[in-house]
Amino acid sequence: MARMGLTFLLIGNAAAVSTQFNGYNCDASYHSRFPAERDISIYCGVQTITLKINFCPVLYTGYTASDLALNGQHGDAQCRGFINNNTFPTAVLFSVSLSALEACGTGLVVSTVSGVNAYGNTSLVQIGNISGYIDTPDPPTVISYLPGLLYKFSCSYPLEYLVNSSQLASSSAAVSVKDDNGTFVSTLSMILYNDSTYSHPLSIPTTGLALKTRVFAAVKATNLDKRWNILMDYCYTTPSGNPNDELRYDLFFGCYKDPQTTVFENGKSQLGRFSFEVFRFVKHRHQKMSTVFLHCVTKLCRADDCIVLVPICGRRRRREGVQSLESPPAASGNAVISAGPIITRSAQGGPSLMNPLTSALISGVVVLGGVSVAFFLLSLRLLQKSRLPTAAASGVLNPSFK
Repeated sequence: MARMGLTFLLIGNAAAVSTQFNGYNCDASYHSRFPAERDISIYCGVQTITLKINFCPVLYTGYTASDLALNGQHGDAQCRGFINNNTFPTAVLFSVSLSALEACGTGLVVSTVSGVNAYGNTSLVQIGNISGYIDTPDPPTVISYLPGLLYKFSCSYPLEYLVNSSQLASSSAAVSVKDDNGTFVSTLSMILYNDSTYSHPLSIPTTGLALKTRVFAAVKATNLDKRWNILMDYCYTTPSGNPNDELRYDLFFGCYKDPQTTVFENGKSQLGRFSFEVFRFVKHRHQKMSTVFLHCVTKLCRADDCIVLVPICGRRRRREGVQSLESPPAASGNAVISAGPIITRSAQGGPSLMNPLTSALISGVVVLGGVSVAFFLLSLRLLQKSRLPTAAASGVLNPSFK
């Protein structure tokens, strides 16, 4: 009798579970369990983070899809997921947009790691860690027999902006600065321009910029008083938006400067300005266009202390400009700011570009060649005419030789 009762109990439980999973792609023999960490799949995408939760254990626990929400935002419909019943097992999907992290309270923590480029130069690269969770609401009662569900997720991205070839973006970075009045945070950003007056933001045609086109860059800061200046330690380019890309080309670092790069202002004011001629990366040799991303390792320094931090190349620093070791220069930590992509087109297949001097020389050679040919033909004609009477006289027979 006891055995029969146990059998009926098992059959009743199986029926209840089957009813609970009714309409969803769940296997009662496999999914009749409480949720586990393995039930969430995380896809760190280019523009969105996609979260996929096995819905069957959620049903078994006694919750519905509407009970799950991002970061405890249960009252906001856009922070809930949606059911995908076309998969096995049935899943609840959540989408987190990288451009609107604050919408559902997803957190962003920026950490700094050091990297060494091909020249042995050390730079600090910022990595953004995006993290959050999906949970169920707490009941309004004192106790509950339902377990609270919690799924955590995180994705790490380098400081890059994943845009299509027709867009140009610039990143910004926050730096914390300590002074006598406490600590303040300033935001650094870099903007590209077409002209030396820095009044027209860079516009890239759909065909890309011609090689050797000069681009002007400006690094700016917000929430900054007159005691602090901007210092660009190191600016370089990469073919990708990743500042830590192993393949890079330096524009300036210390006393080294690319011959096509001009630094207008650095460490002397609250604006850093420089320009350079665009190029293409050789790795893009089989492509019609090349992408160039610009990065600058930047810091803030006291106006009086920047003179110690700015490298003096080709001459000695004046003794009175050097501070003692007992009073180190005040400066913030380094921050990497980026801009791009700058699209350049290959010269092959495009119109040939020549400077005015080359064009004038080619035109002169063509004209001179034409005049020389005409003079030669005229001389040959005159020579033939001068020989014509002699040839005619030599053709007359002398009667005495008959």
